[in-house]
Amino acid sequence: MTAHVSASDFALLNDNTPPPGLKAVEVTTADKVRLRCAVSAPKDGPTRGTVLILQGRNETIEKYFETMADLNRRGFMAAAFDWRGQGGSASRPAKGERGRPPRPGDGRRAGYVRRFKGYVDDLEAVIHDLLLPDCRPPYAILAHSSGALVALSASERLTNRIERMVLSGPFVALPPGSPPLGLMRFVAVSLRLLGFGHLPVRRAVLPGNMGTPAENPLTHDPRRFARNRHLAESHPELFVGPPTVGWLAAVTGAMRRMQRSDVVARLSIPTLFVCAGGDRVVSTPAAEQLAWRMRTASSLTLPGARHELLQEADRHREPLLAAMETFFSEALPFPAPADAAWADGMKADGDNARSSAEAAE
Repeated sequence: MTAHVSASDFALLNDNTPPPGLKAVEVTTADKVRLRCAVSAPKDGPTRGTVLILQGRNETIEKYFETMADLNRRGFMAAAFDWRGQGGSASRPAKGERGRPPRPGDGRRAGYVRRFKGYVDDLEAVIHDLLLPDCRPPYAILAHSSGALVALSASERLTNRIERMVLSGPFVALPPGSPPLGLMRFVAVSLRLLGFGHLPVRRAVLPGNMGTPAENPLTHDPRRFARNRHLAESHPELFVGPPTVGWLAAVTGAMRRMQRSDVVARLSIPTLFVCAGGDRVVSTPAAEQLAWRMRTASSLTLPGARHELLQEADRHREPLLAAMETFFSEALPFPAPADAAWADGMKADGDNARSSAEAAE
């Protein structure tokens, strides 16, 4: 179910201009969670298809205004949405469970989810109720961090609907130096079963409290760093608090699933992994290994880049966009302006010819 809502639903700042013609849309999932979505289209010329942006944890549509405008300039429609429980989307705690209230004066919600499947259901609802009826085909996905893990987890359900996927800084494993995945999952699941699912794991890494561009693990770019910090400070209600034990249990379960050979063998959508060589948030070696194991994937690592490649300095961001353009171009080609009219004319000529032949018979 979709509903068109006012564009004032977005947080508009002077240093974060939305793409021209940005439209706000609301999608309701099968379990009655309201998701805030956005769509923008090329201002002029033909449209070559639609790219759906899947953001990472603790992100919001507003962080991707610049990327949506970049996609529009390349001839793509761009669609984005906030996952359940973050940004402008609603959250729906499981029956009998209550989320931690926001801290006073902060407005942030608990970074909680009970099942990873909830994110897959969000993606399915957006594709079914927004992408397919309202956006120009063919379709591709540009996913970042945990959004990439959702895309991979949903891959079997997306076959024959999504042509290609580009995964930026994919969160398929915890960074080197973390405790073993099996141990973390065992502890998280045990605590959740004991009723501690909403217990925070650690302090969140938010744009508003990351220090300086030189210290933060997300981007080298001082302008984009300041823009995202301004957004977090001006609209803290769009961001969430620390991840919870329940979130950790859900995410580590999805990571474990991506280690199974039978699951990897069924990942059939052509996929490009673009990894950050200086990533301290996720494991780049694990992402490269997963791409190698997939029959339909390849990987590219950008030396020295930090985790948020779409928020990075141009020396890292532009190679990502160029790789995306090259990878998408075969499945989502940029037609010449006359191609559509020419194709319509050829189809009309063919229909007329068939009609004449049938009349002659």
